[in-house]
Amino acid sequence: MNKPWSESWFDAYAPERFEVFTPSHVWAVLGLIVCALLLWLTRGVIRSHKSVSEGIRWFLMAVLFLSEVTLNIWYVTQRIWDAQTSLPLELCSVTLLLSILMLFFRSRWLYPIVLFAGIGGALQAVLTPNLAYAFPHYRFIHFFVAHSGIILAALYMTWIEGLKPTWKSVGGAMLFLNGLALFVWIVDTALGANYMFLAGKPSTPSILDVLGPYPVYILAEEVIALLFFSLMMLLFEVLPGGRLYARSGTYKKTY
Repeated sequence: MNKPWSESWFDAYAPERFEVFTPSHVWAVLGLIVCALLLWLTRGVIRSHKSVSEGIRWFLMAVLFLSEVTLNIWYVTQRIWDAQTSLPLELCSVTLLLSILMLFFRSRWLYPIVLFAGIGGALQAVLTPNLAYAFPHYRFIHFFVAHSGIILAALYMTWIEGLKPTWKSVGGAMLFLNGLALFVWIVDTALGANYMFLAGKPSTPSILDVLGPYPVYILAEEVIALLFFSLMMLLFEVLPGGRLYARSGTYKKTY
């Protein structure tokens, strides 16, 4: 007998499997794009109304906090919590927690880490999810809400709070990534785990599939991370408010 929807929605053994680029996946990605565009287009209005900017800041914090809390409730109630898979040691899990702290303290120190490492990891996750559950399962909704929240938190600090990355931030983010990877590798070795996929590729399709065998793909990830962070930094330079954008405007005014 099939379980009622209210039970299968939360069931860790639900039969419906996630498939990449199905309509539900595409809608989830489009939802993130729309939210980011709205934040960009209304940034001036939001900045000019403190109650609105504060409301968005606290809303993002609440979404990120509840996503982590409900995930652990799901692990425990479904009796699948395991130190090998359930600790918050994936890159996105770490940057989610850092996003909450960044928003709460308006931290300039955490901002570049969340901006580069957070967006880099979360964007890859959104486009090529390591996910077993199809919509409308709780884990599907949680996955896209949590990863989208990381990206939006970084964009909020940039467009609303006015923080700006520097090229030095790129190096800092790379140092953070390597320091985190070293720590997680030690934990993986001790627990026989595979956090951050430092011991093997994920079972679902991902960008790692085209980066070579283990451990070559880890080195390839280093290069891709540096290139991606550099491209992000260049994008911030040419957008309104960036130094290259400002220089271009100055150049035009002189002629």
